[in-house]
Amino acid sequence: MSYFCDKYPVVEKKALAGGVFSVTVKCPEAANAAEVGQFANILADGYTLRRPISICEIDKEKGTLRFVFEVRGKGTEVISHVNEGDNLDVLGPLGNGFKAPEGKRVIVVGGGIGVPPLLGIAKSHGDKCTAILGFRSYDKIILADEFEKFGANVAVCTDDGSVGFKGLVTVPLENTLKNVGADLVCACGPEPMIKAVVKLCEQYKIPCRVSLEQRMGCGVGACVVCSCMTVKDGKEHYARVCKDGPVFDAKEVRFDG
Repeated sequence: MSYFCDKYPVVEKKALAGGVFSVTVKCPEAANAAEVGQFANILADGYTLRRPISICEIDKEKGTLRFVFEVRGKGTEVISHVNEGDNLDVLGPLGNGFKAPEGKRVIVVGGGIGVPPLLGIAKSHGDKCTAILGFRSYDKIILADEFEKFGANVAVCTDDGSVGFKGLVTVPLENTLKNVGADLVCACGPEPMIKAVVKLCEQYKIPCRVSLEQRMGCGVGACVVCSCMTVKDGKEHYARVCKDGPVFDAKEVRFDG
């Protein structure tokens, strides 16, 4: 796996919602090596540990990577203050992506800030992609219009019913699996959501790949801070989310409870 570490120029910055920002950097080598579902470790000035942020969009022609992230602490707060023309210290691309074969019918299920790494699947699959996106409320919705721009069939769910379907993403997911079907489901978001998605996929015998969120240190598999329990060939072993993931075959992940 090839990854790069350098200070790259910010070519675009946008605020998408309260505390959620889109930052695009010019990094031709990293963009050329990147796959949908990978992430980068980004350095915030004044901090030693980098912040893992999913890659939202890859443009190999322009040589850019786009990151969409939510401010969740002091490090991401610092990163959110970068402006166009500034340099961002990026280590990436890191980890393993979704590897969703083109031409297949794919359902992507995202919750909150778990939505951005799924956008690339809509970009490559167009109308063969169904995107089921869950948010707390109208003011938290991000990227839904961009999924539509790429041709995906989009269903938005909100906890409070302010937009779209009121309730959990599992309801439209089950309806789609029952009435339309799919070759693959890809999911990213809070663990309770992922567990519910995996259960439905098992019920309908649909392959599922999940992107896990885990607290990380180095991002390259050296510090093992981000270990999670997985099962292969009937044997349990610890995998590193940063190096072996963040995307796993759902059958391999041992969720608690």
